[in-house]
Amino acid sequence: MRRREMLVGSAAVGLFGSGCSKREAEAMAPIDKATVAVVKAASYEGEILARLEEGLKEAWPSAAVEVMDKRVLLKPNLVEFDSKTAINTDPRLVLAVRELFLKLGAAEVWIGEGPGHRRDTWDLADQAGYRKIVPDFDERFVDLNLDNVSGVRAFGNSMDLYLPKTVLNADLVVSVAKMKTHHWAGATLSMKNFFGIVPGSIYGWPKNLLHYQGIDRSIVELNRLVRNTFAIVDGIVGMEGNGPIQGTPVNSGVVVMGRDVAAVDATCVRLMKLDPMKIQYLRDAAELRLPGLGAIAEDQIEQRGENLGGLSRPFAVLEQFAGLRLS
Repeated sequence: MRRREMLVGSAAVGLFGSGCSKREAEAMAPIDKATVAVVKAASYEGEILARLEEGLKEAWPSAAVEVMDKRVLLKPNLVEFDSKTAINTDPRLVLAVRELFLKLGAAEVWIGEGPGHRRDTWDLADQAGYRKIVPDFDERFVDLNLDNVSGVRAFGNSMDLYLPKTVLNADLVVSVAKMKTHHWAGATLSMKNFFGIVPGSIYGWPKNLLHYQGIDRSIVELNRLVRNTFAIVDGIVGMEGNGPIQGTPVNSGVVVMGRDVAAVDATCVRLMKLDPMKIQYLRDAAELRLPGLGAIAEDQIEQRGENLGGLSRPFAVLEQFAGLRLS
């Protein structure tokens, strides 16, 4: 059996893989309140593991029970490398997240990514410091662009979308994203990070199918299909301006986490002084009204940890996104 086939367990495809009409969505129960934790983290060194533990206790109090003996996949944002900016989830944070879930009793903690630009994922991981920072990285990393796949019905049951078995067979998929602006979507956070699970070996670089279907639609669809998730957003050093690759590093000194990925992203957007109600994919996720996905209004989020007011700062955006700013 190949190393990347070793993750076996309950499928990650959720209960809503058959699609959901607008009428069915409107008939669903109101969205439950989502818990999101915001913790301060001045750097990737020192007490970062303790800060993650603190945030997890706030965002997911039952994690110690629910993670025990599970197979966990960490999905960082590893897309390109430029030493002059901050494109990727910092490998020191990824290492701390891995240590956190192992400490909770996870049976296995893997790291997987399928970059949308680079075909040589291993070389990119090397450049970005992952192979240096994360012990046994080569034995615990899966190139999702080249992984074995299975088909799931997607995009209104119009097609099979082939996704990596490492993702589909994980008990928990943790989106360890980067807090960045995005030149098409406005912001890229834990939900957009799932573009990296779509295999480039099938759909090309930069994941052409997702662009054909539409960026916002594809973001929501991937998060509708993969539901056993948790989000941790690296906002210690994020990116503003012409993100997600050519922007400028910005120090926010925060980590944001929670089980409702849309609620986490909405909280991050508010920290960036942008309006989540004006981010198309967040609005679309909210309109689905699926349990555990789509709490983006302030009264739908129970925000724990640090107060947003003292940590939020305006991220620079491209001119076409000036209208996203909070008034």
